[in-house]
Amino acid sequence: MTLLKPTAIALALTTAFGLTACGNEDKTAAPAAEASKATAKVPAGKDTLIIVNGTEHATLDPTKSQDTTSSAIIRQMFEGLVMTDQEGKTVPGLATKWETTDNKVWKFTLRDAKWSNGDAITAHDAVYALRRLVDPATGAYYASYLGDAKVLNAEAVATGKAPLDQLGVKALDDKTLEITLTEAVPYFVDMLALPVTFPVPQKAVEAHGDKWVSAENIVVSGAYKLLEDVVGSHVTLVKNPEYYDAAKATIEKVQFLPTKPEAGVLRYQADEVDAVGVPGDQYEKIKESHGSEILVSPRLCTYYLEPNTVKSPMDDVKVRQALSMAVVRETIPAILKRGEEPAYQLTPLAINGMVDAAPEWKSLDQAARNEKAKALLAEAGYSAEKPLKFEFLYSTSETGKKLASAVSAMWKENLGGIVEVSQVNQEWKSFLDTKNQGKFTIAMAGWCADYNEPSSFLNLLKTGNSSNTGKYSNAKYDQLMIDTLKADTTAESRTQLYKEAELQAGNDAALIPLYTAVSVRLIKPYVQGFSSADVMDGYLVKDLSFNK
Repeated sequence: MTLLKPTAIALALTTAFGLTACGNEDKTAAPAAEASKATAKVPAGKDTLIIVNGTEHATLDPTKSQDTTSSAIIRQMFEGLVMTDQEGKTVPGLATKWETTDNKVWKFTLRDAKWSNGDAITAHDAVYALRRLVDPATGAYYASYLGDAKVLNAEAVATGKAPLDQLGVKALDDKTLEITLTEAVPYFVDMLALPVTFPVPQKAVEAHGDKWVSAENIVVSGAYKLLEDVVGSHVTLVKNPEYYDAAKATIEKVQFLPTKPEAGVLRYQADEVDAVGVPGDQYEKIKESHGSEILVSPRLCTYYLEPNTVKSPMDDVKVRQALSMAVVRETIPAILKRGEEPAYQLTPLAINGMVDAAPEWKSLDQAARNEKAKALLAEAGYSAEKPLKFEFLYSTSETGKKLASAVSAMWKENLGGIVEVSQVNQEWKSFLDTKNQGKFTIAMAGWCADYNEPSSFLNLLKTGNSSNTGKYSNAKYDQLMIDTLKADTTAESRTQLYKEAELQAGNDAALIPLYTAVSVRLIKPYVQGFSSADVMDGYLVKDLSFNK
């Protein structure tokens, strides 16, 4: 999920991109945190879990979601056919089982469950939601997602070339959903754990339009329902008594605060909040004072710079290559200070089925990279008399400012002073709008896995993908991704194709990878259930509890 994670998926905005970080596990903090929870007691009368969510959510509509900030709230209110557990594995949600004989035709059996208004949740709701996702009139950021999943006619419907009823999804009866694909996709079920695919209540959406997610109109399927949504202040959810497994949700209320981590840490120390992401520049100090309350989790996320490949000067591959070579990735962990790792490719090596695919120039020392980069800029026509000028967009945060300044300084120093960068920062919603509309030259960005498989990252760069806001397009790259789903493709040959796709994207400098990271949270000792093994960061409050 974008900048999110879609993928994202998290306790957001602990990094420059408005997102939770991802990457390697700090094995020193988690055991101590678990030990302290065994004896901690919840404050008397406490019934609300308060989470610092980093920034204002962009939407509470599952179909229109695109960022981890929004998804963190949406997952508490809505359930998909499948969900992910505390280890990031796919488990039943609204569907109790699924079956296929060829990985092309899938049948899902829905459980007896109700919407929060008491209406039965049916396969027809699932059909409506999936059609709504690809409907051009919806304008969903993930409109191409079902096309990536090879759902029959998804691409044609999303581009307005086929009617909605031609999408390969249908309700065989109220409790049976059938989805037909054009290719065998062995990981298809995993793709349905992303909130954009979750069933939504047709009656409520059609009755209230965009206002169907307001507190007075919203109808939900999950363990919690919306009580208040106060812009700039908080989102409060309360237990949904109609949820099929309501007894499992022991925490009465959960409140998400659009508070930046720096301020959130202060509120945590004042016992005003229960969970908050830890800013990098405070990590060492907080580890000393609250080490037993820190939980570090691996994440499948990569953060990068996204050039607008159809806008000058980023439409020149030599410019993009030069800028990529001049970024000293090894210094970034020292800026973020929480265990992040330098990245030379989009897909994290920790994901299932991926191998190293760094560009050849990685083997050069920085001085040699700089000389190669300066030569490329000279070939592109830039010099002291004609410097390379462009705007660098990032979302507003202290970490974002530090990273933008650091990268800009690298370009200035390593490229012989012929680069003039204008830094532009915007608040999260405006930042997303600007990127989605393509009104940028180069921007900070991030992607968290929608499912644990390389295509969750590599589909991003396919021509026409709705999440490909940099408009990268290469026919060879597209064909490699098509080949990954051919009938005779084995797991081993698929991995090789993924590597070739990464190498092609790297050669084209489609993106400038910066780092993979870690999710670092402060969690009150009396809160139980957050997992250090959840690579998808798909925590559900119904799985959490207060230690009583």
